[in-house]
Amino acid sequence: MSDSDLRKETILAAANNLRWEVGDNLHDTLMESIYENATSIANKVVEYPDKKQAFSLDRTLDKVLTSRYLGFPIMFMILAVVFWITIVGANYPSVFISSILVDSLHPMLKNFTNSFMPWWLSGLLIDGAYLAMAWVVSVMLPPMAIFFPVYTLLEDFGYLPRVAFNMDPLYKKVGAHGRQALTMAMGFGCNAAGVVATRVIDSPRERLIAIITNNFSLCNGRWPTQILIATIFIGAAAPAYLAGIASAAAVVFVAVLGITFSLIVSWGLSKTLLKGEASAFSLELPPYRPPRLLQTLYTSLIDRTIFVLWRAVVFALPAGMVIWLIANVTIEGNSLANHFINWANPAAFIFGLNGVIILAYIIAIPANEIVIPTVLMLTVANLGLNNLGSGSGVMFELDSVADTAQILHAGGWTLLTGINLMLFSLLHNPCSTTIYTIYKETKSVKWTVISTFLPIILGLTVTFFVTQLWRIFS
Repeated sequence: MSDSDLRKETILAAANNLRWEVGDNLHDTLMESIYENATSIANKVVEYPDKKQAFSLDRTLDKVLTSRYLGFPIMFMILAVVFWITIVGANYPSVFISSILVDSLHPMLKNFTNSFMPWWLSGLLIDGAYLAMAWVVSVMLPPMAIFFPVYTLLEDFGYLPRVAFNMDPLYKKVGAHGRQALTMAMGFGCNAAGVVATRVIDSPRERLIAIITNNFSLCNGRWPTQILIATIFIGAAAPAYLAGIASAAAVVFVAVLGITFSLIVSWGLSKTLLKGEASAFSLELPPYRPPRLLQTLYTSLIDRTIFVLWRAVVFALPAGMVIWLIANVTIEGNSLANHFINWANPAAFIFGLNGVIILAYIIAIPANEIVIPTVLMLTVANLGLNNLGSGSGVMFELDSVADTAQILHAGGWTLLTGINLMLFSLLHNPCSTTIYTIYKETKSVKWTVISTFLPIILGLTVTFFVTQLWRIFS
């Protein structure tokens, strides 16, 4: 063997010895790291009877927030506080925005356009398109600007995964996914955002169930209707000292009824159109951490609030034009709206509703926020009350609940009408923004149609039975 070959063999042997030595050391290091990690996890989650556990804030909070007995009451209490903050907190900015867009800017635009536009074009653009957009912005923006940041703060803090953990057994029993609880909670702010939130569910079958049932969460556009009708009819039916409590209890009952319907419909879908077993749900509870305020504001205000509001405004503009047209286009001296109301009344009475309500929900499909202004406008126009509102086809609201109640009572509304409107407000088709979002998420006309008409069928069925029972026992 030459000297060069000998040196080559020597170098190769040394390299092999070094490789095995490094490999052994690396193996030992990896194994040591794995054992240390396992020990750390065991110390956090395993309780040793003879060893006093070091205090852990995460473990202490989880014992309370995911408790079998305390988990659900705390969850409902937190959600109730979030809704209360949203409703009460949104009232003041909503009134302020409405005073600017509706009370001040609308008359200015109307006077300006009247100087060079024909009355019908001014009415179509200002009393129709602009006013619908103004109502949507003033009613929709404040609660979303409050609810979404608070929701995101709870998400960043780590509480929302605990909600999914608590709700998972319940949703698993109906063939759905535990994370559907998170999408339902998001739906209380906006159903379109709730539909988008279903992306966290990996199973296509369970994601479809979550999408179809998200409309049973009362979105912020329906809360004002629920509160107003409950105050006028439920509160008035109770003793004066219990009126506020009775009204609040009625609204809470409808919200809980929506959650109940989501479970019932989820079970029905999992047994029929979307058969299958609930998938294994492996959820790693993240550690609690301080919320990131700047990121939260950006995510909630830009990615959620502005995105959803823009879609709602786009759909509200043509809806406002339609509302103005049906109130001002006449046939044989009567508006299209009055023709429809008189035609629909006999059928609507079967369900404890009336033609005004049916027409309002048809033409206000772009946004639930304009249902009450549309109802008042149609009621005044149908009764021929010329001294109320701002003119034919112009949506309006009154500051006084008593004055609003007087108009509704004049339109023939009763306690049964109020109850059935609250139920139909919960169980009716999604708004056009949500319908469009469902189609974008599912890419399916079939599931979009089912998501749209299933709630209507349920709403009419429920109101029909309530009406029949009412008439039997009254």
